[in-house]
Amino acid sequence: MGSIRLENVSKRFGEHAVIPGIDLDINEGEFVVFVGPSGCGKSTLLRLIAGLEDVSGGRILIDGEDATDKPPAKRGLAMVFQSYALYPHMSVRNNIGFPLKMANIDKAEIDRKVEDAAKILNLTDYLERKPRALSGGQRQRVAIGRAIVRNPECFLFDEPLSNLDAALRVNMRLEISELHQQLSATSIYVTHDQVEAMTMADKIVVLRAGNIEQVGSPLELYRSPANLFVAGFIGSPKMNFVEGEDAREHNAHTIGVRPEHLTLSTESGKWKGKVAVSEHLGSDTFLHIDVDGIGHLTARTNGEFSVRHGDTVYVTPDAERIYRFDEKGLAL
Repeated sequence: MGSIRLENVSKRFGEHAVIPGIDLDINEGEFVVFVGPSGCGKSTLLRLIAGLEDVSGGRILIDGEDATDKPPAKRGLAMVFQSYALYPHMSVRNNIGFPLKMANIDKAEIDRKVEDAAKILNLTDYLERKPRALSGGQRQRVAIGRAIVRNPECFLFDEPLSNLDAALRVNMRLEISELHQQLSATSIYVTHDQVEAMTMADKIVVLRAGNIEQVGSPLELYRSPANLFVAGFIGSPKMNFVEGEDAREHNAHTIGVRPEHLTLSTESGKWKGKVAVSEHLGSDTFLHIDVDGIGHLTARTNGEFSVRHGDTVYVTPDAERIYRFDEKGLAL
């Protein structure tokens, strides 16, 4: 249980089409990430699935049953928001159990489910605390616990880590991934952070202006981007793009080379440039290089490669790792 199918689902606000029309299959047990820049429609699409927004056209099927006009409470889904939306006057125990209390579930059953969820989320020692006594990561776990006790067909996460600092984001990313493995429930996760998408997803849905640009596993999107947009969005640091004579050598309008597929030398190479910024991160060094006749390139190399601002370097792309795109930006 937990499959979701979108059939030409659209959403309009007046004359403005936020989602022109999307077809998508989400299989039972998958961890699917909607990713894209701000305003691409990813959160709107999640709200349509949840029933928090009415569709303008098309159908939403949950486990094969038409749920397009069902209210949110009847869809068997549980949503975790960016804001924790916890009741400050309630204990962790009561916050987690609140949806069951509203459903008139027996108190003993509520206690059992709350304690089971707390054990999964390492919140057992915090059940009698109020939200103000918790860290941001612990509050987000409480919000997730409130979703778990409902035993939903699918979890819907709307940028749940955006309010956390960098270290907590990494920890919570791991915890949510481990939770998905434990529960084996279908999960849909919205983020603008492609690193979260790459590290968490079974399947990534890349959105732009309300349209799906590409669907695939993280490695599929990394290795075989369908167009310039996906190529530039997936991967960190982002792919370098080169036009002009160098692209024409490869019978393309534009070629792309990832920073990790550039070889650097202080002696010789295909392109000559000067180091603008050198970012030493320990195991890796990222070099931002102004290349003659091409412009700015970013290269990733090992942490031992020592150059400074203004130094001359030579950059050579891996001939087997050059991506080719036509005038419309489509992969060749």
